[in-house]
Amino acid sequence: DSQNSKGLVAVQNPDSEITADDVDRVVTAAKAVPLETAREILHVVPRYYLVDNQEGIRDPVGMSGVRLEAEAHLITGSIVNTKNLTKVMSEIGVDTNMVTFAGLASATATLTDTEKELGVVLVDIGGGTTSLCVYVDGALSHSAVIPVGAKNITNDLAIGLRLSLDTAEIIKRNLTPEGGSNKVLDPKNPQSKKQADEIDLHKLGLKDAPRKISRKAVIEGIIRPRLNELFELIKAELIKAGVGGKTPAGLVLTGGGSLTYQIDDAGRKILGLQSRIAYPVGLTGLVDEIKSPEFSTVTGLLLLAKRDNHPKSTPTFHLPKLSFNLPGKNSGKKILDFIKSFLP
Repeated sequence: DSQNSKGLVAVQNPDSEITADDVDRVVTAAKAVPLETAREILHVVPRYYLVDNQEGIRDPVGMSGVRLEAEAHLITGSIVNTKNLTKVMSEIGVDTNMVTFAGLASATATLTDTEKELGVVLVDIGGGTTSLCVYVDGALSHSAVIPVGAKNITNDLAIGLRLSLDTAEIIKRNLTPEGGSNKVLDPKNPQSKKQADEIDLHKLGLKDAPRKISRKAVIEGIIRPRLNELFELIKAELIKAGVGGKTPAGLVLTGGGSLTYQIDDAGRKILGLQSRIAYPVGLTGLVDEIKSPEFSTVTGLLLLAKRDNHPKSTPTFHLPKLSFNLPGKNSGKKILDFIKSFLP
């Protein structure tokens, strides 16, 4: 869940300049909102500040004034889910410094400053859920989690084609032009309408799948309806947030589910926004290994950890519980060095 909130404080020394401490206090004041039971604030993202009613200030430090206000976007999460996640990470030997909203991490790895300034809708399509972040005038204005993801499409394919989930997932990934190495989407030199409609699956080597399936039945009959449902839910969120006409930079799709065939076309038609599929940027090193929308969230987590300069921003691995097949006493250091190698 998320909401926008306001904070107000008096500047500690009105005869001098606004300090970072004043900013910290007004952001803390913006956090003082009633929350539902069993929820906690994960992020407080300042949108802009007001100094003596002067609006639209990004950084008030150094300005003169007596009254400081903050407009902030609050992202909350389930306390139970956070504790369970932290417990699981601890059991595999990873210390957790903080929990980050996936959409915020993906936005960090994929959006440009220009897109944020113009106004943009980021949609991160994961397996079970879809994260939504809307930026207006350079600031995070709305965020949400939608309980539909790429696994719903896999389930639909499995049911519609009477296949196992694993087989349905392989077919889904290879339908997309961006997908697997055995792309099966486009027939070569179709001689008839029937051939043009056929998708040949034989090169995938799937034992429980038919040799050929109908393009119209699979794409228009199974995949597209689920995509339409997802974007209708996103459209409802945008209407609720009141951001119509405020996102001329369009729709940015990322996450593993963004590789689904025709997803950008579905989003463009339902939301009326230009769209692009975003790949994570900002890392150096073995970029080819992570150059996929699937890695946008983890890339963003690394970038946020580096930006915020947390003392424990890199995980601590305890090898007796978590093995990486790296022999020697310095295995943990090797893993951390490997992670750091992605950072610029």
